[in-house]
Amino acid sequence: MDLTHSFLLSMPQLTDGDFGDSLVYLLDHGEFGAFGVIINQRMGMALGEIFEQLDIDNAQPHAAATGVLCGGPVNPEHGLVLHPPGPNFETTRDFPGGISLSSSRDVLVALAAGGAPEQHLVLLGHASWAPGQLEDEIGANAWLTCDADTNVIFNVATDARRDAAGKLLGIDLLHISGEAGHA
Repeated sequence: MDLTHSFLLSMPQLTDGDFGDSLVYLLDHGEFGAFGVIINQRMGMALGEIFEQLDIDNAQPHAAATGVLCGGPVNPEHGLVLHPPGPNFETTRDFPGGISLSSSRDVLVALAAGGAPEQHLVLLGHASWAPGQLEDEIGANAWLTCDADTNVIFNVATDARRDAAGKLLGIDLLHISGEAGHA
């Protein structure tokens, strides 16, 4: 079971601070484990703060106001930019499903100048699982999975992404229970 280019929707019993009510975009899944980013958790930080910390001139106020997301608990100081393929930067890696991930300074300089990539999410940190760990969590009913949709990633408001992914499964997440069985 390869879950590359899938969404992971946390189930109600997953109340961990990092993954509670989260939507994870899974970029890579295979024999070495899994790697993804949470795409619906705001950090309460604007991109302009990162520009300032890295001494990047910001000519575009709109870029500076862009919200930064918490991509996950692993390497929370490491910045990532999720975007459609096209512009390539020093550390751009293309993934299946029409997604690229860049993490070098030059992508931030391009964003500060108002350049490509126009569609993007700026994240700090990522999520990863050891081989077999994610499969065990899915088997323990911690996650729902579905094919990812780049429209949800780039064209749905941050706070509505998890619900939009639930709709891809045909469910209303407000009606999901972490409990199984009957009375």
